[in-house]
Amino acid sequence: MKKAFFICLLAGSAYWFFMTPETEIKNLHNPGLTVVAFGDSLTAGYGAGRDNSYPSVLAKKISRPVVNLGLSGDTGAAAPVRLDNVMEQNPYMVLIEFGGNDFMRGVGVDETEKSIRQIVAAVQQYGAIAVIVDTGGYSQMARYTKLYKQIARETGAVFVPGILDGIFHQNKYKADQIHPNTAGYEIVAERVHKVIKPYL
Repeated sequence: MKKAFFICLLAGSAYWFFMTPETEIKNLHNPGLTVVAFGDSLTAGYGAGRDNSYPSVLAKKISRPVVNLGLSGDTGAAAPVRLDNVMEQNPYMVLIEFGGNDFMRGVGVDETEKSIRQIVAAVQQYGAIAVIVDTGGYSQMARYTKLYKQIARETGAVFVPGILDGIFHQNKYKADQIHPNTAGYEIVAERVHKVIKPYL
């Protein structure tokens, strides 16, 4: 009897010790005024145009402007040079979407990680909510998904998983081999909206 009790007690203690607590999001209810989408071609709306980009669709869903700072061809590794432009928008929340170009250009994952952490830190130091938007979509991006989720957990950022999951392999949602079309960006916007809605 005592042995069984001891085993149950040990199991319960292990559960509480190893259970990952819910991440506390930093800078909730800050005085910033804008939502800023900071990213590459997937943010810029390549394949459908800026008017049909996910930030434009998202702006309609949240009934407030979303500043689109997407730059086609940009990488997470290179993006920190544009941080001043992000802060000039007086952000309340910054949606950080990078990784696809890093992968395709063979940028080291360690280098990308360093830059994403730098971007998150700068956004949070400014006082805004940092949101890491994960590309996902195909198996080769899984290591970025795992990395970004870890960064979000460690820094108190919001994490949006796999915006291209279920889109990347369906031509009806794509403008070319990589980028969504208008219907695809609608899905991306909905996925981002679903996650960030509680923090707006």
